[in-house]
Amino acid sequence: MLEAEIRRKQAEKGLLLMTHVVLGYPSFDDTRRLVGSMVEAGADLIELQIPFSEPLADGPVIAHANQRALAAGSTVDRCFELASELAREYPIPFLFMTYFNIPFRRGVERFVGDVKAAGLRGVIVADLPPEEGDAFYGTMNRAGLSPVFFFSPRSTDARLAEVAPHARGFVYCVARTGVTGAVTEFASLDGYLARCRRATSLPLALGFGVKSKADLESLRGKIDIAVVGSQVIRLVDEQGVAAVGPFIRSLQP
Repeated sequence: MLEAEIRRKQAEKGLLLMTHVVLGYPSFDDTRRLVGSMVEAGADLIELQIPFSEPLADGPVIAHANQRALAAGSTVDRCFELASELAREYPIPFLFMTYFNIPFRRGVERFVGDVKAAGLRGVIVADLPPEEGDAFYGTMNRAGLSPVFFFSPRSTDARLAEVAPHARGFVYCVARTGVTGAVTEFASLDGYLARCRRATSLPLALGFGVKSKADLESLRGKIDIAVVGSQVIRLVDEQGVAAVGPFIRSLQP
């Protein structure tokens, strides 16, 4: 199970690092190089985002990468092919990140079956709350895959308690409302993260604005997984694929 694997790795390392790529950006060959360099530099989990034309939870950096990947010819089938190759090649958990239009169009049973066959460990669907996703999440659970849900700073304690029982693997705590990539004040999150801890026994991941070693150190002991997404894409945009490995290495303790 994904949760057990995270717990084992935590016992060795403490705070884990999850990174993010958009499949097919800047190209599929570049995606493969990015993933290889991040694993070598110490990434513990990686989100593989299937490009989508309306990525509503993503800020301009990742949204631009989605558009570029689609314009370059990224398809869902090609994303599955590369994801399967990566999951076979590297000994860390990979998860899809997507929007529900993609599994809906592919067909829930087929999509989940393909995720399982590809060797991925779970799926993060940014726009499908548990009360609207019985068919999808039930199929995920029957396949032994982890559906990852979000907690938000604006969620009431009652809402956190509603969402928590549906999650598997870990819970993704959004550091602030809005989209990915903007500035986040991590010092103000202690009360929110304490509420998240009370709501679930699963590991907690935190994303939206994590981009430096100082950010990770400020979160150590408060969460279990730090998520670095937009900063990776920003580095690719500004400095190229070769800059990502040294950056990920610089985040390590």
